[in-house]
Amino acid sequence: MRAIKILERILYAIPIILGVAVVVFVFVRLTPGDPVDIMMGQGGAISSGEIEQLRAEFHLDEPITNQLWYFLRDAARGDLGYSYILKQPVTVIIADRLPATIELAAGALFLALLIAFPIGIISAVRQNSILDRLSMSFAFLGISMPGFWLGIVLILIFAVALRWLPVQGRLDPQITLQQITGFYVVDSIITANGPALWSSIRHLLLPSITLGAAVAAIVARVLRSSMLEVLRSDYVQLARAKGASESLVVVKHALRNALIPTVTVVGLQVGVLLGGNMIIETVFGWPGLGRLVVDAIFNRDFPLIQGAVMVYALTYILANLVVDVLYTYLNPRIAL
Repeated sequence: MRAIKILERILYAIPIILGVAVVVFVFVRLTPGDPVDIMMGQGGAISSGEIEQLRAEFHLDEPITNQLWYFLRDAARGDLGYSYILKQPVTVIIADRLPATIELAAGALFLALLIAFPIGIISAVRQNSILDRLSMSFAFLGISMPGFWLGIVLILIFAVALRWLPVQGRLDPQITLQQITGFYVVDSIITANGPALWSSIRHLLLPSITLGAAVAAIVARVLRSSMLEVLRSDYVQLARAKGASESLVVVKHALRNALIPTVTVVGLQVGVLLGGNMIIETVFGWPGLGRLVVDAIFNRDFPLIQGAVMVYALTYILANLVVDVLYTYLNPRIAL
């Protein structure tokens, strides 16, 4: 039964993906600038005949309705087009860059949850204490700091002044790593490459902290609010009256029920981490999908922009589906 419900949710997502594809296609072509002119500036076509040939090759000389039909037809077959600038299939380019973005998002989420859960729980249990006030002050600070500013500050402190951590990239240039999955940390563990593992973690640390700071602050505040509400409920008071230890009350009764709204926020933040890391990847020279999209926007590389946005849309849909499934495990009374 649950598998059928999940399949229904997936089918419901198809119109959403189609709508996203159409909107992105139209608005990308409304942006100023001509990709053919940009290609000419890179040493491409130099005559009017070659210009027309390029336009015909990429269907830019046809009505926008025809171009939309070609895009939707090819996308339904898994073909997201051919990059104007990089001269490669978009699916190949995205598949090459996506592991770096996922690894960065996973590192940021891990650090965010590692910080947010203890802070949220302790702040709720010790409400209005000095620790609670300090924690919430830091949470406000984490939400209010722009990512690019925090990234620059961390670079100045830990990379420039202290020289503890590297500034950009995923691996030291003198270290070789056999790539299996595309995730450097995982590949280092699989191949038992200690120097590569240490180097990849060091490169991952600063951008992960920068990207995960706001997420940690948001999750900590939501978890604290949910915990406070649950701790005042009747069944928690009853558990205390029966003589249950405070740790058991907090972990078994309060935390599990407080996780329901928290999981929603975490699920949405996963989409933000994967789709909203363009600035962070640019600041740290991280060779991921976000940085690639920034370059594609400046170059008016329409197929690459469209393909990346489709990936981001699928990420949000998948994250929401996972959240809905987790709901049913946290509270069996909730149905998909």
